[in-house]
Amino acid sequence: MNKQEEFNQTSNSEKVYNIINLGPTHPATHGIFQNILKMDGEIIMEAEPTVGYIHRAFEKLAEHRPYNQVTPITDRLNYCSSPINNMGWHMTVEKLIGCEVPKRAQYMRVIIMELSRISDHVICTTIIGQDTGATTGFLYFFQMREKIYEIFEEICGARLTTNIGRIGGMERDFNETVWKKLDIFLKEFPEFLSEFQRLIERNRIFMDRTIDCGPISAEKALAYGFTGPNLRAAGVDYDVRVAMPYSSYEDFEFKIPIGQNGDTYDRFMVRIEEMWESISIIKQAIEKMPEGPIHADVPEFYLPDKEDVYSKMEALIYHFKIVMGETDVPKGEVYHSVEGGNGELGFYLVSDGGRTPFRLHFRRPCFIYYQAYPEMIVNGLLSDAILTLSSLNVIAGELDA
Repeated sequence: MNKQEEFNQTSNSEKVYNIINLGPTHPATHGIFQNILKMDGEIIMEAEPTVGYIHRAFEKLAEHRPYNQVTPITDRLNYCSSPINNMGWHMTVEKLIGCEVPKRAQYMRVIIMELSRISDHVICTTIIGQDTGATTGFLYFFQMREKIYEIFEEICGARLTTNIGRIGGMERDFNETVWKKLDIFLKEFPEFLSEFQRLIERNRIFMDRTIDCGPISAEKALAYGFTGPNLRAAGVDYDVRVAMPYSSYEDFEFKIPIGQNGDTYDRFMVRIEEMWESISIIKQAIEKMPEGPIHADVPEFYLPDKEDVYSKMEALIYHFKIVMGETDVPKGEVYHSVEGGNGELGFYLVSDGGRTPFRLHFRRPCFIYYQAYPEMIVNGLLSDAILTLSSLNVIAGELDA
């Protein structure tokens, strides 16, 4: 049999596809993700995602913990912007107990949440660049994430999983070092962001790799339940901070960046523009920062000063009740959401009047994005599947709570 006959026989036979595993330990998946792919050469014909590799039963854990002890659990959802998770949970409980947080504490929360958003977007945008081969931008811009973590460390003593703030407000006011570090960051960050944007935004290799990569239409994104930057990249200007303002966001002026094509390039650019808006919000919050208390009058949730605990019976009683988890909350059913780094992060809380949540459900935006992921990568290249996953910024902690 000559080569031509061999070729004709092969071409007439049934096409053979390859089944490969993308993950769960593949370094390019940036987490514990498994995708079973049916491949026709380099083209993905079918994709089936798997969840469950990082299941930690957060919602069931919360049903056995006092309300103030649920905060560290929220840290482990999207751990790239933990403080937003913390604040969202605190506001949910405050809605249940009818607590009005002082204006100064609300502004402090805004500063912390916008720093967290920037940190989240720094990670996502640099990783997209890294996955296209732009390592320089990743190494250069990632320095800014460290600056943000230093501010968090000064505020609460932690960097990644922060447990920052308290139900009713903040545990302490910003000290002088925080304000100094914040001032330095606000001076340095725009230059870093501008240079990173110039390096990547019009780079021909980057554009060829990301434009029309993993697109999703506005209609399809809404049908899946997309929110946050991934929905705005598809052209829908929905932002929880504007649609349902919380923590005094109505006091600040900012734009909602949107894209057109819902592809990897648009998701990248929306996050770049959002970082500029976050800087503007932080500056406005500092300029408008009101004087006054940093915590509401809810002693059942706020640890008293140590000196008072040692010398005053009332302070000792509240300290004991908080530490031992003996604070009852009203019966009720509430839902509260915040604009997380990746989209609408919601908390559905049901209380039966006890000391722990009766039921608690987290609305995790990454869980929704991952459901759409197979449809977004089918008929695309294997290399594009990596970029699409990076641009969705799927965080494993939110995937299977």
